[in-house]
Amino acid sequence: MFAGIDEVDWASMEHAYGPADDVPAMLRGLASDDPVVREAALDGMYGAVHHQGEVYACTLACIPFLFELVVDPGVQDRGSIVELLTSIGGIDLDEDDEDEIAEEEIEGAANYAMAATAVTAGAGVFCELMADEDPGVRLAVPPALAGLHSRPLRVLALLRERLPVEPSEEVRLALVEAAGRVALRHRSLAGQASGWLTRLTGEGFPPGLRLAALAQLARCAPDALPGDVVRVVTGLLRQLRATPARRSGPAGHGPGEARTGAAEVIAGVDPHPETSGAAEPPADERTAPAARVGQARALSGEEDPAPAALRTADLLRTLHTGLDDRVAERTALLADQLRSPDHQQRIDALRMSSGLIRSWRGSYEELVRLVGEQLATPEPRLADAAAHVLEDLFGLAAPAADALAARVAADPDAWVRDWPSGPPALGSAAKALARLGDVRALPALASALERPEVPHDVGFAIGFLGAAAAPLGAALRRRLGEVRLDEAAYDRASPLLSSLAAVRADEAVPEVLRVLRGAPDYRGEWLRTAALRTLGSFGPAARDAEPELRALLRASGGVSTVEAVEAAQALWAVSGDADAVLPVLAGGLRAGRVHELRAAVNAVAGLGARAAVTIPRLRALLRHEDVWLRVDAAAALWEVSGRAEESAPVLLAVWERSRQARVRVAECLARAGSGGAGPDVARVLRAELASVRRHNAMDGVFGSHDTYEDERLLAYCRQALRRHPGGTAGDAGNADGRGNADGPEGMGKGPLT
Repeated sequence: MFAGIDEVDWASMEHAYGPADDVPAMLRGLASDDPVVREAALDGMYGAVHHQGEVYACTLACIPFLFELVVDPGVQDRGSIVELLTSIGGIDLDEDDEDEIAEEEIEGAANYAMAATAVTAGAGVFCELMADEDPGVRLAVPPALAGLHSRPLRVLALLRERLPVEPSEEVRLALVEAAGRVALRHRSLAGQASGWLTRLTGEGFPPGLRLAALAQLARCAPDALPGDVVRVVTGLLRQLRATPARRSGPAGHGPGEARTGAAEVIAGVDPHPETSGAAEPPADERTAPAARVGQARALSGEEDPAPAALRTADLLRTLHTGLDDRVAERTALLADQLRSPDHQQRIDALRMSSGLIRSWRGSYEELVRLVGEQLATPEPRLADAAAHVLEDLFGLAAPAADALAARVAADPDAWVRDWPSGPPALGSAAKALARLGDVRALPALASALERPEVPHDVGFAIGFLGAAAAPLGAALRRRLGEVRLDEAAYDRASPLLSSLAAVRADEAVPEVLRVLRGAPDYRGEWLRTAALRTLGSFGPAARDAEPELRALLRASGGVSTVEAVEAAQALWAVSGDADAVLPVLAGGLRAGRVHELRAAVNAVAGLGARAAVTIPRLRALLRHEDVWLRVDAAAALWEVSGRAEESAPVLLAVWERSRQARVRVAECLARAGSGGAGPDVARVLRAELASVRRHNAMDGVFGSHDTYEDERLLAYCRQALRRHPGGTAGDAGNADGRGNADGPEGMGKGPLT
């Protein structure tokens, strides 16, 4: 073993942490009899030689030696080495990827290609390992073959032949999963794979195997799923719950046991049901069965398979991924999972529910109610997971409002979370209740305001209650008056200022003015801007601040453009004096930075027709390179001119180009109405409402406000269509059948955290 390893110039190569001269020691460590040494060597391979999936020159040099290790039966933990080889060789670059490769990335791309070629060339070794005595090897081999072998027809045949003789349940599930991968990678084989998988879903097979086959069918051939897939899957889950966990034996039975009916069915599966054509591999490509069921070595005494609950969770995640946009079926399946007596299965269902609601639009009332029921469980992990899900649902959490209120009332210690580093935050249940605008959150918010350090998100939460949070006004005013105006002032004062604005606590004008006048240099502009916005929210009730605001306008040359614009906007809200504020806003429209221009444009929109003098400049900004500024300018021009002809084409172009800007565009259309904007506006609004996919859903990437933002988009679309002369009640419905005609206020509209 390792012949020629010392002849490789390892020192001339590098890995993630420097020279690769330590790689030979890692390779030898993989062959050690000491499990601690093997583990350290494997960590080194992933941490340095294959760091975060990278392929270096030293990674390529390792491949022959890794194959040597894999085929040596004296080496332990060879399954982990198979997985390492699968990872090294499993990165494909399609033509689109190749077109996007930058010059500095060419070497890395070439390494990926060479790694894939090298591992694929040696993948025939994996065929011989299908019957290896080590169950860990047999578990790692099916995905390696599915992803790397150059002859997928042979791989599919091997998988089907192995299933009847495989003694490990966990490996049997891996064989089924690999068949699904083959079908996905090679669509010409999807029919053969799905036919085999369909047979495995039949009555008589073990429930775990049937569930695995259904999951793979959902991925590679969803049309082949039974029409009553939810009923079938929920029945299988009940069978799995009723089946005691035990070690695997040959085809489902252990040494000396009578073969069960399920085992007989597995053993009786014809691995090559097709009798003609390309489906039958040549004789030299057929693998000779290593053993029949009666002769297979019983691994029940050696193997400790993954817990059944974990395997079931993996299968359900795969099934949900395959069901994709079949929201009603996924919802019904999750509802059943949330009724499971198994706490871990319910926790998994909560995570999957969050992913479903975050990515797809649908009718979730019953599902959310079931999520709320988990709050009352004595299992803390389950209750906490439910609270986390509801926290990100905002208005959609309404069916769980009573459960949230009960949870908040029963557990005051969870109203605020303290972190080892960073400021405290509201607890998930309290935040979720506040985001519903539910007054039952007030005790938790009042308590949070009495803490030495006010949670950083309390102001945003109060914003969702609006005037209903007026009882907190006195405490907010007092806490703002206590804020020291030092370098930490912005962090301490900004939540309080936003809260005072939300509840319109105009009696706090003196405290707000103190902050405005005494803001420190550090983040001073941010703090003064927050104070000015708070004064503006008070409207005419803040007339005591008018002299201060006028003084700021007179000294506009001594303050930043944003501050001058905010001061003008506040003065307009307080006094309605357009003549005083227009010169400042017109100057802001000539600013040099985008954020300054956007502040001025949005302030001008608030003046409406009184700002007609700014129309030429707003027209010019419709051609600005920044997409968000173009949207703001189009919205402002519509507000100021009262005409849609110039603004609507810009808004439609941005709608098509940027999904992230759609909420802002729809907000403009909802406020101004789609009348006069032409039929294209109504068309895109109806198309959005008909879409099942959330506009901001991205695989693997999500934010805590994604659902909230998408629900705002839907509400704005409905509102805009209702204002359109040709709109009807039917226009305000959407594809999920909710027919919710609420405006944005239906989402408990408040500031974003």
